[in-house]
Amino acid sequence: MTNTAISIDKHAGLNWNTIVAVTIFHILAIAALFTFSWSNLIAAGILWWLAGSLGIGLGYHRLLTHRGFKVPKWLEYTLSIFGTLALQSGPLSWVTTHRIHHAFTETEKDPHSPRSGTYWSHIGWIFRGTSQNQSWATMQRYCPDFADDPVHQFLNKYYYIPVITVGVILFAVGGFSMVLWGVFFRTVMGWHFTWLVNSATHLWGTRRFETRDDSRNNALIAAVTFGEGWHNNHHAYPRSAKHGLAWYEFDINWVQIRALEIAGLAKSVYAYSEKKERQDAIDLVNLEPLHETA
Repeated sequence: MTNTAISIDKHAGLNWNTIVAVTIFHILAIAALFTFSWSNLIAAGILWWLAGSLGIGLGYHRLLTHRGFKVPKWLEYTLSIFGTLALQSGPLSWVTTHRIHHAFTETEKDPHSPRSGTYWSHIGWIFRGTSQNQSWATMQRYCPDFADDPVHQFLNKYYYIPVITVGVILFAVGGFSMVLWGVFFRTVMGWHFTWLVNSATHLWGTRRFETRDDSRNNALIAAVTFGEGWHNNHHAYPRSAKHGLAWYEFDINWVQIRALEIAGLAKSVYAYSEKKERQDAIDLVNLEPLHETA
């Protein structure tokens, strides 16, 4: 993969389709608050976990983007389908954008750099340019490992179909009010929680590692993103499937990956460990005299 990207044009034409869709979703999300029921809340909670945790956190992010672990193809596709439920684009588009973000963090080529303003990094970046709608050539450049996969190509093109299917099921089970909660309210909350990782965790929080960017660990954002808010840890060791490195940095996504590993469904799991790194460094120092004697 070449380290090139198209510079982000923050004054490009407005993406009216995105603006209209996001506006409608927000209006209907507010309307959901007037139709509360415990069954609606439970439906929204389950779908939030499927889409935000299994789909975005495990599937799109830690598996497809950073390859922190491996799973059978059927499970990879299942996680990708869950990811489409978040309505944050298909797997190829999402991974392309995120890999560009890591390659050019907080530069002019970063799709959602907070140095361009909090509004831009949180939501403004999806309203202009191609950061949310990557070209096929860009997807091939940044996703050479799975761009030619026909299943991921299908999901990328028709990522809205699983959401429509879920909406029909919710309507049959609980009527339109359950659709309001399980699709619109849940999706809008999921959007903002994910966008907080793009914006707030580069502005507020603590820093364990002196990375070249402004990434920070934020416990509150970690709580609403199933562990994605330990962002400084993540930027220091992007491939690590484990983001919460201390006992108090609870990382639900990592717990689920470990469960998959124990069940024999996740292989080649890479988890950064400060303790192991220190021990490896000590072992290396202890070996150096032996090399000199030899």
